[in-house]
Amino acid sequence: MARIHPSAIIDPTAKIGQSSTVGPYCIIGAGVVIGDECQLRAHVTITGPTKVGDRNSFYPYSCIGERSQDLKYEAEPTYLEIGDDNCFREFSTVHRATAPNGITRIGSRGNFLAYSHIAHDCVVGDDVVFSNNGTLAGHVVVGDHAVIGGLSGVHQFCRIGAHAIVGGCTKIVQDVPPFLIADGNPAEIRGVNHVGLERRGFTHEAIRELREAYKLIFRSNLNTSQGLESLRSELPNSEVVGCLADFIATSERGIVR
Repeated sequence: MARIHPSAIIDPTAKIGQSSTVGPYCIIGAGVVIGDECQLRAHVTITGPTKVGDRNSFYPYSCIGERSQDLKYEAEPTYLEIGDDNCFREFSTVHRATAPNGITRIGSRGNFLAYSHIAHDCVVGDDVVFSNNGTLAGHVVVGDHAVIGGLSGVHQFCRIGAHAIVGGCTKIVQDVPPFLIADGNPAEIRGVNHVGLERRGFTHEAIRELREAYKLIFRSNLNTSQGLESLRSELPNSEVVGCLADFIATSERGIVR
């Protein structure tokens, strides 16, 4: 059975999984489904329709599943889905989608630090880290293992590639390709995230290939299209190089240079 503090306010339609804990002064709204072994410490607000997986932890004053801040939103039914084993620290906020029946999605094993914000219609992958005040505008896509630095903001419709790092106090208005480091205001690509890639088991050969690709795209006199052509002709068609090239080729907003 769930352990629920008597001061908590829970809508009768909400569903709370086994062994979950709802602490003092929490509010759980209509249409909320919370999985097993979750912990709402105190003063947590979760509104719906929101589906939360197992073993998620919510710290005081986190606000999850509220309506979109998009001015176009007119209270249509929209949704939020959260995976397993995430941690939402103090004052973190996550909003439901804007378009009717739209979904904001968050993966599993993410660590969202204090005051981080995920806006409407975002898609966030697994094993991400959002440092304090790391914020996403609407419709942002964040790949697995990405890191968003503190006090950084990502413009709507941008993409942050898998294994990429956005440095602290960084302004992102275009896509950040996978495996790379973006930093500054305005942001620039600073290099390959070799330390993070080593920690995640990437081979030295894969990291070397990414460094060569980085030089062709970002440290030559070639424009993006020319750099992609050289990358595909001069480097082996490995998994990491192919992933980087495909991400850049499909960018609609352009990439951070």
